[in-house]
Amino acid sequence: MKPMSFDFQSRRSMVLARRGMVAASNPLAAQAGLDILRQGGNAADAAVATAAMLNVTEPASTGIGGDCFALYFDAKTKGVTALNGSGRAPIALTLEALQGYTEMPERSPHAITVPGAAAGWHDLLARHGRMTLAEVLKDAIYYAIEGYPVHPVFGAGWKASENFLRSRPNTEDYLPGGHAPEVGQIVRLPGLASTLQAVAEGGPEAFYTGPIADAIVATVQEQGGLMTHDDLKNHTSTWGDPIGTEYRGVTVYEHPPNGQGLAALLALNVAEGWDLAALPWDSPERLHLMVEAMRLAFADARWYITDMATNPAPVDALLSKSYAAERRAQVSPDRAMQPPSYGSPLPGSNTVYLSVVDGEGNACSFINSLYMGFGTGTVAKGTGVFLQNRGACFNLEHGHPNVLAGGKRPYHTIIPGMAIKDGELWASFGVMGGFMQPQGHFQVMTAMLDDDLNPQEALNRPRFCLMDGTSDSVLALEEGIPVKTMARLAELGHRIRPVSGRGRGLFGDGQIIRRDPQTGVLYGGSDPRKDGLTAAF
Repeated sequence: MKPMSFDFQSRRSMVLARRGMVAASNPLAAQAGLDILRQGGNAADAAVATAAMLNVTEPASTGIGGDCFALYFDAKTKGVTALNGSGRAPIALTLEALQGYTEMPERSPHAITVPGAAAGWHDLLARHGRMTLAEVLKDAIYYAIEGYPVHPVFGAGWKASENFLRSRPNTEDYLPGGHAPEVGQIVRLPGLASTLQAVAEGGPEAFYTGPIADAIVATVQEQGGLMTHDDLKNHTSTWGDPIGTEYRGVTVYEHPPNGQGLAALLALNVAEGWDLAALPWDSPERLHLMVEAMRLAFADARWYITDMATNPAPVDALLSKSYAAERRAQVSPDRAMQPPSYGSPLPGSNTVYLSVVDGEGNACSFINSLYMGFGTGTVAKGTGVFLQNRGACFNLEHGHPNVLAGGKRPYHTIIPGMAIKDGELWASFGVMGGFMQPQGHFQVMTAMLDDDLNPQEALNRPRFCLMDGTSDSVLALEEGIPVKTMARLAELGHRIRPVSGRGRGLFGDGQIIRRDPQTGVLYGGSDPRKDGLTAAF
């Protein structure tokens, strides 16, 4: 079958239902989660089932060899809890061990941090779920053994990575017949199936100890890395409270650092002082203000976001309305700012995202990632597990809050979002895609709250992206934003890059589910930039 060209306009209506809804970037994964809801599982159970299925159908983006974060809304208590399922650097991985490097090598074994997903899946179920790992992993194991057809958008990315995969260790399962699979080709992943089966039967201990751990350690050390069995065995998830801010009467929650959700909240706080609704969404005046808010947010995020256990960020001060006013005052309506530095709020930082809301109103905003496509590209021999390269987000500058240290968590790009209004769930949402993620959160929230768009409309809207997540990034503008707007933004001093066709993957992939607390009706949207859908009943 001819590969998808991406030269089309897709019309999607939002999906409505009451008994349960799952929005994900692959149809088989969304339906795996929906099946769990139909069996009586709740949002936590369905989220893990969906994440595991995405490990099978989108192995470049996510997997048990990576990390996860989740926000969970409990319909009974009305509380939101934050699960940090990210791993840490090997204890032996210090600045001294990387002498000679000026920045973290992105695909090297030194970028491999301890995978946190296996423990995160278990811990989410233990605290909020009703089902066991064995129950929720059934579909993922089945499709890994029996096979599934490769979907169009992901298939194009897989094909583009063929040469990279061919150069990496133990990737045979992912190059059937020596090549990346074609769209529609049936792919079986026996190594991954055996790993998922072992975790289903033995829990996270089967991943962090025993044969799977032996394979991870041996593979990393063969490549020159420093991970040990103790690094794996000592891994733990952590639970905490989300961070949040109020925007247009809705409290928007993000996962606290080391996730970069703080950047989205900082941008919303700055933008709150402008009447964005009075400006057309695609006008240069509005986009200029939003981009400037995002530049200020990234300036703070890239300095302050790191492991809170070692370098706690002054989150309350950063999210204060007075600090937002100070930062907003730096924005000129007539010219793009020079790259701003981070502020001082005190006196003197490829992925899959999924959203689930069950019929009782419980919601799980869940994200799972290997960081870059296929992570390091290294598969732990015999396991089918790609090992993430999340350690690439460490800084090697002495004195920087996010400086590399053994046993430390790095800056994390992956962020789930949640929004609450009057104590009730308003939306479970997220946009994946590296440093696009807080920018996507900012843009879909303003679309819904300033312009009253429904979830699908908010996801359809063309986006901007500060490409490398820094305050002086090139500004990518998606096809659909008027050329005259692009020209005016360039006149204001922004370094513009128009993007169309296949390049539109730069702008991420979002999922949104909103809930009407009076009727229980769920309103879902799934990003047209990927293969996904919203499954509901």
